[in-house]
Amino acid sequence: MDRTREAGPGGVLAHAREAVGRPRSCRRRARARLTSCDHRRRHMTYAIIGFGAVGQALAKAFARKGVDVRVASRRPPEALAPQAQAIGPTVRPVALDEAVGSDVVILAVPFSQVAEVAHAAATWEGRLVIDATNAYGTPLAEFGGLTSSAVVARAFLGARVVKGFNHLPAAKLAADPDVKGGRRVIFTSSDDPDAQAQASSLMERLGYAPVVLGPLAQGAVLAQAQGNGWAPLAFQDLVRFG
Repeated sequence: MDRTREAGPGGVLAHAREAVGRPRSCRRRARARLTSCDHRRRHMTYAIIGFGAVGQALAKAFARKGVDVRVASRRPPEALAPQAQAIGPTVRPVALDEAVGSDVVILAVPFSQVAEVAHAAATWEGRLVIDATNAYGTPLAEFGGLTSSAVVARAFLGARVVKGFNHLPAAKLAADPDVKGGRRVIFTSSDDPDAQAQASSLMERLGYAPVVLGPLAQGAVLAQAQGNGWAPLAFQDLVRFG
């Protein structure tokens, strides 16, 4: 699980503040392209950005179900190839600029790199971004009363942001979520019901049991880093039966 400390000037907070001041284009057209119904009618593209322990664990979840996924990081694609090939043929290393064009992007980078990823796309309109980061070590005062995921949502202007895949350590994410006939729980939150439904559908497709905690301001705060500590649900390895 990412436990990074840096989120100061020039990082994700600065980028989020900059994004808030930009004019917002109409989101209805983007939503029409990517509603929870639309994603069932066409082939969706998935990307994991960040290919450390958490990124590779999530890639294994996709490979386990035979779902194609792009993986990218600061490193060139050829540097990721050995690990990707070891995971499975459905895991394809790509450059960052290709990964950010995917319909669904999972952020598995250290929190200090979130702004860099946000800047990598000309627009995030309509895309689903699943925030698997943890801003461990960042003083809560730096977020201005927001959760770290709300800050991410502001940085990824136009994206539909969902919190998820962040409360378990990489080893648990990498393990088969089928546990004695039950499914490993993934806590998830969002301010966008359509985005939440789409993310939950993906989690179920990968074999997990999503448990929706509510909007980011209430739900995300229960299952992510809190300054130099952790929320009550962090690291809770639960299994749903039935």
